[in-house]
Amino acid sequence: MRAPAIALMLAVAASAAGSSADKAQSPPAGDTAYSAAGLYNLANSYARAGKPGMAVLNYKRAALLAPNDADIQANLNAVRASVHLPPQAGGRFGEIVRLASPNAVAWIGVLGIIIIGAGLAAARLSRRFRTLSVAAALLGICALTFSTCNALVQFPKLNEAVVIVKQTPIRVSPVPMGDALLQLPEGETVTITAQHAEFVLVHTRSGRDGWAARADLADVVPGRFVRSTR
Repeated sequence: MRAPAIALMLAVAASAAGSSADKAQSPPAGDTAYSAAGLYNLANSYARAGKPGMAVLNYKRAALLAPNDADIQANLNAVRASVHLPPQAGGRFGEIVRLASPNAVAWIGVLGIIIIGAGLAAARLSRRFRTLSVAAALLGICALTFSTCNALVQFPKLNEAVVIVKQTPIRVSPVPMGDALLQLPEGETVTITAQHAEFVLVHTRSGRDGWAARADLADVVPGRFVRSTR
């Protein structure tokens, strides 16, 4: 498992989710189910069964654990294409950090802090090391900046959700009879920003905001806390 912290988050969150809907959306917790390989195989099964929403959901969960796995990305894009959705692009920096191991990026940040501290300590000990300490501090700052930017890129994924029904209406208000702004197809990915009763406020790929029924969506990270507007 290439990202044990994320795997633990997935497993613990899924086991803590008490609703039957969450249980239906998540495979049983365990080392096999919540490994990249287990989620990848589960997604393949949903794809063959003609359930693109659940297939996309589990491919994205697998991608959290193995962000540089070419097979996961290829199958994810293939399922999205089958329901006429474009491949998801994370931007140039997003592609760079996708190829890096999450654990490696975290250790880069820790190493940056250590280098900065060592450089400052060397500068205090002797003026002869001042040039070296400045260079070390700059190197440490670069490493820490890269790790921080990676965290900023990855953080929105914690609030991602996938449409798991054929069509879900996005409404102007959190009520069943609210006017529909648009319809989202099964397999589309949105970002949840708030929750009110049985509805969630979502931000779509096209940049629009509206309310969707909570039951029509499944969190990429199961049981993720959503800020309530009540």
